[in-house]
Amino acid sequence: MNKKIATATLLSISSITAIHIINRAHSSLCTVKNLLSSSENCYYEWRFGKIRYQKKGNGTPLLFIHDLTIGSSSYEYHRLINNLTDQHEIYSIDLLGYGLSDKPSMTYTGNIYEQLISDFIKNVICKKTSVIVTGESVPFVIMSCHNNPELYNKLIFINPQNLYLQNQIPSKQTRLLKFFFEIPVIGTFTYHIFANKFAIEKIFEKEYFYQPGEVKEKYIYNYLEAAHTGRYYSKTAFGSYLGKYMYMNILHELKEINNSILMIGGEEEKEIKTTIENYKYYNPAIEEVYIPETKHLPHIESPDEVLKQISMFL
Repeated sequence: MNKKIATATLLSISSITAIHIINRAHSSLCTVKNLLSSSENCYYEWRFGKIRYQKKGNGTPLLFIHDLTIGSSSYEYHRLINNLTDQHEIYSIDLLGYGLSDKPSMTYTGNIYEQLISDFIKNVICKKTSVIVTGESVPFVIMSCHNNPELYNKLIFINPQNLYLQNQIPSKQTRLLKFFFEIPVIGTFTYHIFANKFAIEKIFEKEYFYQPGEVKEKYIYNYLEAAHTGRYYSKTAFGSYLGKYMYMNILHELKEINNSILMIGGEEEKEIKTTIENYKYYNPAIEEVYIPETKHLPHIESPDEVLKQISMFL
């Protein structure tokens, strides 16, 4: 009996050690290209960690805020930023837990991101700012704008998330899911299944782009690196995301904000017209435009058309 227990213990230790080595090797391979490193990177010392950002151009301030999906970072806007620097002072940030920003072991909530965005504008930009934001990060800007209207000028939302999905709260099942991803070794290994090259490539081809043939390898590798920088801490924000800790009910705030708002939808994005109509129901002043033959990332798939709409609106 003792021999069986010893054998089982040895096998368990050996398996965990092997998985740990695989995790370390996978993270190293995903970040070896060092694509996100740049002499233009700056860091804002925020209370929960260092926030990576870049500043370019001259003119009225314009802040870019990326989505919350695996591998999201300010790289998402790389095809827009350099084309707007003649008229705008551009700021692009990696949210806490994403890209090259710090990834502390904590629960990431919508309120934390709302505070981060407000503090960044107050302490770094120091001027009234227009904002361009994608997907599931839209509610953070709406909440921040409602609570700090003096910080915001015009708002541009790209493919905002369905309003009613934002009403979800953590359940017993989602809390358990978050806990599982936080487990050392096994949780990290599972995260790597979601955040490997094949998985990210598949998301680009099926969800982000209308024309899969236009997906470039460099997009995949930049997202892959952003998803693994920080080693096993890179999974922490993803756990909170799956646990539904980042969602915010913004219906009241959406009704009350009085800014000029443009919503840009990828014409082929699933249910985007219904989603934008729901936003307009609560705030009829919202303007809308759809970019043909694009899905979730029209600013990467069709940047010229998106730039045209942004320039006209701003």
